[in-house]
Amino acid sequence: MRQVVLDTETTGIDPKQGHRIIEIGCVEMIGRKLTKRHFHVYINPDREVEEEAFQVHGISNEFLADKPRFHEIAQEFLDFIRGAELIIHNAPFDVGFMDHEFSMLGNFPKTRDVCEIFDSLVFARKKHPGAKNNLDALCRRYGIDNSHRELHGALLDSEILADVYLLMTGGQTSLGLSMNDGGEGGDSDNVGEIRRLSPDRPMLKVLRANETEMAAHEERLDLIDKKSGQSLWRS
Repeated sequence: MRQVVLDTETTGIDPKQGHRIIEIGCVEMIGRKLTKRHFHVYINPDREVEEEAFQVHGISNEFLADKPRFHEIAQEFLDFIRGAELIIHNAPFDVGFMDHEFSMLGNFPKTRDVCEIFDSLVFARKKHPGAKNNLDALCRRYGIDNSHRELHGALLDSEILADVYLLMTGGQTSLGLSMNDGGEGGDSDNVGEIRRLSPDRPMLKVLRANETEMAAHEERLDLIDKKSGQSLWRS
């Protein structure tokens, strides 16, 4: 399956009020693996960026002044996403802006006509009901380092979302047991092969618990015994 993780930055929150896309960032995955192919562009929206939006992404009107217009990058963008499953956090927002931009060109399809859509925010809310499920919260939950994310950015957020998506939907999906390359696609004849270690190898060092650690262990077992009866460890 070809998937494209996508994010956009915009001049404001509502395309119906004339707001436009100013940045698109996409990263490609095939078979749940990042391919290192990406699509990234800044766009001149021919209008002012609202101050509230600038505070989120830090993209200024001056920076966008010499960037291409959407119609100049539209076909390349469409070619990149066509036929893929788009993974988007809060998909109605980004897809709404994309469809608005495509509609102004007159001869472009709607996003759902050429792509499947997976809304990772909807999935996260079902998986973690009652919890915060924005990108920062999901990074904390899944142990993803996003300390370099001081402001929103479409390409950076797509890369982070790709990591979140892979962990949230199952993490590692298969064990690469091939002795050739340690991953999928190796020599299938080696999968499951027993690898014998040399009998002359050095003995592994055994680290045993010290007295303090043993006392803490027994204290924890006493608490389990008190709360629920005899612990399995002592049975």
